Amino acid sequence: MIRQKVDYGKYRYSQKEILKYIGESAALCGAVDYLFYQTPWVMLLVVPVSVFFLRWKKKQMIRERKRRLNYQFRDALNSMSVAVQAGYSVENAVSACVRDLEQLYPKNEDIVAEFRYIETQQRVSVPVEELFLDLGQRCKVEDIENFASVLYTAKRSGGDLGNVIQKVARMLGDKIDVKKEIEATLAAKKSEQMIMSLMPAGIILYLQLASPGFLDILYGNPFGICAMTVCLAVYGAAYWMGKRIVEIEV
Repeated sequence: MIRQKVDYGKYRYSQKEILKYIGESAALCGAVDYLFYQTPWVMLLVVPVSVFFLRWKKKQMIRERKRRLNYQFRDALNSMSVAVQAGYSVENAVSACVRDLEQLYPKNEDIVAEFRYIETQQRVSVPVEELFLDLGQRCKVEDIENFASVLYTAKRSGGDLGNVIQKVARMLGDKIDVKKEIEATLAAKKSEQMIMSLMPAGIILYLQLASPGFLDILYGNPFGICAMTVCLAVYGAAYWMGKRIVEIEV
């Protein structure tokens, strides 16, 4: 069964995912309540927090899905490049690529489904260059959009498709290698950032457990609520800035 076209700018949660992330947002509200306020009224924020949390997770999952598709597309291009150099046409190279991708990835992976869709549409005389353009427009991945544009121009102008695909595959591979090197370099920094982000909450938790009553003055009165709200705002801003610093787009 061939999957329908996918808009990679959107993501639909499953029921299990919705329950999971609502549970995580409720746990987050519970942690904030215990550490900063210790009043059951804070739990009323579970609903609005859950809405924002679901939106934030959706953006993360869309970004991760595009990143995974980008990396997988390199393998697809390498397979197409080998097939074209062996004398296949671009259309037949796509069919050969589908068989290779099915050996590399599970059949429900996006890259496998997309190339299987392209192969199927070719059988009803849809030009392969238009199919790649459509894929680029739907996924909004720069490397795929660039390849689709180059392929479209080469097909319409009668260029050397084998040489074009080979060069694009090599350039895309080099770019992805650089991305992976940067990600490996930043992995330790991301871990450090996460540890630093958890330290203020850890200190408050330690004081509450090790010295009961030491922080009581900060709970249950207007001054304490205002002070803890300011601390929470500074904490949230510092966490957001830290995430932005370690998230580098290539």
